[in-house]
Amino acid sequence: MKTEEGLIRAVGVQGLTAAIINFTIGAGIFVLPAVVAGKIGNAAPVAYIICAVAMALIVTCFASAGSRVSLSGGTYAYAEVAFGPYIGFMVAMVLWFGSAVLASAAVVNVFVDALGQFSPSLAGKGVKDAIIIAVYAGLAVLNIRGVKTGSRVVQTVTVAKVLPLLILVLFGLLAVNRANLTWPGMPSFGDLARTSTVLIFAFMGVESALTPSGEVKNPARTVPRSIFLALLITTVLYIAIQTVSQGILGPELATNTKAPLAEAAGRALGSAGKTLILIGAAISTFGYVAGDMLASPRGLFALGRDGLLPSITARVSDKFATPYVAIIVHALLCAVLALSGTFEKLVVLSVLATLIVYVICCLAAIQLRRKNVQDADAIPFNVPGGPVIPILATAMVLSLMSSSTRQEFVAVAAMIVVLTLLYFAMRMRRTPAPTTA
Repeated sequence: MKTEEGLIRAVGVQGLTAAIINFTIGAGIFVLPAVVAGKIGNAAPVAYIICAVAMALIVTCFASAGSRVSLSGGTYAYAEVAFGPYIGFMVAMVLWFGSAVLASAAVVNVFVDALGQFSPSLAGKGVKDAIIIAVYAGLAVLNIRGVKTGSRVVQTVTVAKVLPLLILVLFGLLAVNRANLTWPGMPSFGDLARTSTVLIFAFMGVESALTPSGEVKNPARTVPRSIFLALLITTVLYIAIQTVSQGILGPELATNTKAPLAEAAGRALGSAGKTLILIGAAISTFGYVAGDMLASPRGLFALGRDGLLPSITARVSDKFATPYVAIIVHALLCAVLALSGTFEKLVVLSVLATLIVYVICCLAAIQLRRKNVQDADAIPFNVPGGPVIPILATAMVLSLMSSSTRQEFVAVAAMIVVLTLLYFAMRMRRTPAPTTA
């Protein structure tokens, strides 16, 4: 087993749980109820339960792998220890670029657009660009100054963005019309499957939040507890939001696709409630970007540490004990893509990339247990039933991937080819050329 050098284990159950919730509850929850209602109506809670069960299988694999491998890099470290450096490198790069950089760049644009709804002076192109630069620069500085600072920011933002949703649920219950919650009967298997395929993306995020595992206190205990606690909280909140929104708006929920929660809050609490939800949307998107700046640069750090990227990316600040170069590189690339806007065509690839990572990490849970990988001073979390749950999780993820188009698979294949060439180029660079007699 490898050991970390220069990093401080300062993130506990509370901090990691907040990070996972922050990554999971993103901007999508503010429009998600309308999408689900439009597909299966009042039977929406069934889809949430199916997705929660699916994610429970997947995160069980993450909990097992995370309790056995406590290195920074999260999913990369799990895959690297289980299957070797090539698979680890592919997981890290696919997750970092496909599921972190592009997603962060997209979400920060949603954030500045949300600010523009409050004041026309914030809607101009120049002002929006300045805000994007300021966001990434500020978060980079905070995270360079220490993982404790970055983790506290994520915890604070998580509370701030969840609070408006809780207010909507609590006060919205008083405005619910029970007639709007009449059970319509079980939807068809096809409708339920399609809805669940879309909805599963609202539960994703744990893979990014687990990246700073090298800075988690007692990973064998902290990782499993944080994962399951975050999944429980997220599922309950999602179902409550869906139920309240459906109960307030009724059939109108399915047609209000731009701001359904804001409209529901407006009906229940007046203009102040609508404004509160809009503020919550802005905080939610900012919280996602803040969480990404805490977690994703550690993936670059891990690659540089292992010689799969230039060693400069593994430099740790002597003063703050943080991977400052990786943080700066990640912030710069996110900002450039956010400012250019060219990333939007690749957003769908980020989803497919995440599913690829899920498959590998589910299989890694089997391999790590077979190889008996674990920290010497901690008892790992063993998945009940041996390989049964990882195999079920893998089959479920593959079924979701099967809904992708041929063009999307071709694009992902092209990305894998490019990353493969990069991997072997770095490997040749690290391997001295043979000398001749």
